[in-house]
Amino acid sequence: MSAALVSRVEDFSKSLDMAVDGVWSAPGRVNLIGEHTDYNEGFVLPFGIEQRTVVAMGRRDDRIIRVHSKQSDTAVEVSLNELSSDALSGWSAYPLGVAWALGEAGFDLSGVSGLDVVIDSDVPLGAGLSSSAAIECAVAVGLRDVWGFSTTDQELARICQRAENIAVGAPTGIMDQSVSLMAKDGHALFLDCRSLEIDAIPFDLQSDGLAIVVMDTQVKHSHANGGYSARRASCEKAVEALGVDALRDATIEQLEAKRGEMDDETYRRARHVITENDRVLNTVSVLKADGPRAIGDLLVASHVSMRDDFEISCPELNLAVDTALSAGAVGARMTGGGFGGAAIALVESAHAENLIARVEAAFADAGYYAPVCFSVIASEGAKRESL
Repeated sequence: MSAALVSRVEDFSKSLDMAVDGVWSAPGRVNLIGEHTDYNEGFVLPFGIEQRTVVAMGRRDDRIIRVHSKQSDTAVEVSLNELSSDALSGWSAYPLGVAWALGEAGFDLSGVSGLDVVIDSDVPLGAGLSSSAAIECAVAVGLRDVWGFSTTDQELARICQRAENIAVGAPTGIMDQSVSLMAKDGHALFLDCRSLEIDAIPFDLQSDGLAIVVMDTQVKHSHANGGYSARRASCEKAVEALGVDALRDATIEQLEAKRGEMDDETYRRARHVITENDRVLNTVSVLKADGPRAIGDLLVASHVSMRDDFEISCPELNLAVDTALSAGAVGARMTGGGFGGAAIALVESAHAENLIARVEAAFADAGYYAPVCFSVIASEGAKRESL
């Protein structure tokens, strides 16, 4: 991550006459494969990216938490004595929700100091790169240090997930917070979303002459809307029909046997999750055995499943994927929760600029907003940056 972002946060803090006790950061993420499997207790394979959210914190001599963001003109403050999920809204629900969720998890907030919190980020907003989890996790590791709480990264991930589920109102799974906290340089993070067991899978694309290009369609999405919730509800209906604890426990054979007992939409939603779990497991095996050049077909199959069975793609995402593949990408797929956001392409590094130019031209020809395209590398998780 560029030191410029840390410096910018420190300068912002000084402009507010804020005494800084520390600076922390957490990354956004790209999900290589495994979409909408996390809240179904399945498997995912994300990696942290170098685009990060940076947070500076300074103790106050009262019980007020006051949050400032470089991305907002308005500061928000709340008393720790009156902190509740019902009182939080807008962008500030992400950082303040983490403080609330720490208290809900049993950490004693009665004696902690208030804080000034300054936030800045270069994770694109609404692009499916988990800008929300980057905020939550940077704030969480800062609060852990400043308030002196002892907790594991796995527990902190669940606390951040609760903040997003309850305080923000977005019914997301555990993947985004887990990878933002625990990502490793040069690796993808194979995560079992039931046990939270992780396995760092080597994913140093630069040494293989490859790159991941993110194609941000500029179609903004939000997890706190009906589309995401409806998909989760469909999965719950399928679980009930199949008689399993979670879709992670179902096989495609079981699904086919019960097909007549569920509507077509529920069947297709379940089919995506069950086959996507299999694709994640296969991708891990192929990466270990044959390397990243061999996973292209799995990425494409994932996109087709999200487009046709889960129905979370959109014309801009489909155009990005199709254009990337026609430009020679090894594989491509939409990434993130869907309904907009970004797609990714795995491509030879030497061909990345041509691929980007082709995608930009295709969007212009279609009359869409210009996409924002950039390469990413697998980067480390949340950490303290200074002081």
